[in-house]
Amino acid sequence: MKKKLSVFLVVIVSFFYISADSVSNSSQFKDGEYLRYRLHYGLLNAGYATLTTSETTFNGKPHYHVIGEGYSTGAVKVFFKVEDRYETYMDKSNLLSSKFIRKIKEGSYVRDQTMVIDHKNKKLTYTDNRNNTSKNYNFTGQIHDMLSAFYYLRNMDTDNYKTGDFITLDIFLDNEVLNFKLKILGRENMKTSFGTVKCLKIRPYVLSGRVFKEKESVTMWVTDDSNHVPVQIKAELAVGSLKADLSSYKNLQNPINFTKK
Repeated sequence: MKKKLSVFLVVIVSFFYISADSVSNSSQFKDGEYLRYRLHYGLLNAGYATLTTSETTFNGKPHYHVIGEGYSTGAVKVFFKVEDRYETYMDKSNLLSSKFIRKIKEGSYVRDQTMVIDHKNKKLTYTDNRNNTSKNYNFTGQIHDMLSAFYYLRNMDTDNYKTGDFITLDIFLDNEVLNFKLKILGRENMKTSFGTVKCLKIRPYVLSGRVFKEKESVTMWVTDDSNHVPVQIKAELAVGSLKADLSSYKNLQNPINFTKK
């Protein structure tokens, strides 16, 4: 079961790996925003994942501080304990990441890593805090971590995307640039515990093998509005299946138009 719960945070942000050409200059989130997801592994209530946003100062400049956490519960926690924490500090002027922190514990699998990004000089420092080693990288253009990409691209305008469109973006993780690709599957109404909501249905392409059953194993539904909040995610894994549902939220920049039927 290693990596199957923590992969949720990778899946949930993969929707937002989309070309920055469609991004608005105004933020579609605010201080105090909170999203919580309930995870199911097959028939088991496997755990929860949360995303919280606050305003802070970093290197003397106004920043958003976002924390993503995932943890196992119940029977799953007994035989496989997961405690994952991801943090990003995003410059409020451009929503680019200045610092990324990844601390995860999944059974015997432990990682403690920090990434500091200097956009002015196009330099990146990636540190393994467990063995106190660092590597420096040069980059061109803009670079994101997995959480900053989520929030940066929530500002996009999706009105012109059509069924069948493919969208890609590169991010930096684990000492390498990763290329994510997703396909727009269309638009449909999605039933949730809050009511029915209009959604954009998308499919991020993933690596098949150790975690996912095949590269088209993940399907997501996100609100087709300015919030672009994922409401449901389904993934067929190499062993079993994973499902995540939005279970609570608060302090969104704009209300979600759920309708009761």
